[in-house]
Amino acid sequence: MYLFMESIELSLLVNLTTINLIQVLGTALLAVLFLQSGLDKIFDWKVNLSWLTGHFSKSIFKNIVGILLFVITLLELSAGAFSLLGVFMILFKQSVGFALTGAVLSAGQRIAKDYPGAGSLVNYFILTILMIYFLSM
Repeated sequence: MYLFMESIELSLLVNLTTINLIQVLGTALLAVLFLQSGLDKIFDWKVNLSWLTGHFSKSIFKNIVGILLFVITLLELSAGAFSLLGVFMILFKQSVGFALTGAVLSAGQRIAKDYPGAGSLVNYFILTILMIYFLSM
């Protein structure tokens, strides 16, 4: 059994190119980021809803925060799940379709009057754009 597992690991490492490695690591990071964020929204729903209601109180979304929280939670969980599945597909099938879908779902924008908060998302957005580029190669 050990020799079998070792040969699988070795064959994975032999077949990985630099681009594949970038694809796997970046996609794994997106999976962790978006699964953690989506799960946090589920397990701490009331706190998130309360904070977002106050946060969006002066925006066009003030009356539909609950619906938007649900939609964002679904999008984050979908982005994370597609990204996680994408890691395995890159490793075992050298297929980037799921990872690319996860990266595209990860792209988003902030519409609130919180410009410093939106600015902090630039790093994630840059990673997302880079991953879409590397996964499209």
